[in-house]
Amino acid sequence: MEIADLITPESVIPCLRASSKKQALQDLAKKASEITGQHERTVFEVLMERERLGTTGVGNGIAIPHGKLPSLEKLYGVFARVDQPVDFQAIDDQPVDLVFLLLAPETAGADHLKALARVSRLLRDKSTCEKLRGTDSGDALFALLTNSAEHRAA
Repeated sequence: MEIADLITPESVIPCLRASSKKQALQDLAKKASEITGQHERTVFEVLMERERLGTTGVGNGIAIPHGKLPSLEKLYGVFARVDQPVDFQAIDDQPVDLVFLLLAPETAGADHLKALARVSRLLRDKSTCEKLRGTDSGDALFALLTNSAEHRAA
């Protein structure tokens, strides 16, 4: 499972303007809806349901919201660099500025977990995160996300 299997250049948001976690998730749901063909409200509700179980803000300014939808046929990702960091109730209480949304089919048990692990590994790399925070070009962000993953194949 590579990051390039999850995202396309069209699924990268270089400058997400959101003032709250809810707004960020709404904007991400909108983009995910465009990419997956799923209804925006359905995507948003799945994300909010997951957040109610516990925050997906994993610390160091990173959040990995995720959920499963029965009508999906493959895994999808959306990456966003948030313009002004937002409170995501992250485990370290730090605001979030890098968000990687992951949507999976309801039947994607192990693949969903592998994708979450891959994204988590990528975003744990401080150097990669510094580079992601240092650009607002969608193409550059996509290249950083997909090239970094290739160099860290597990």
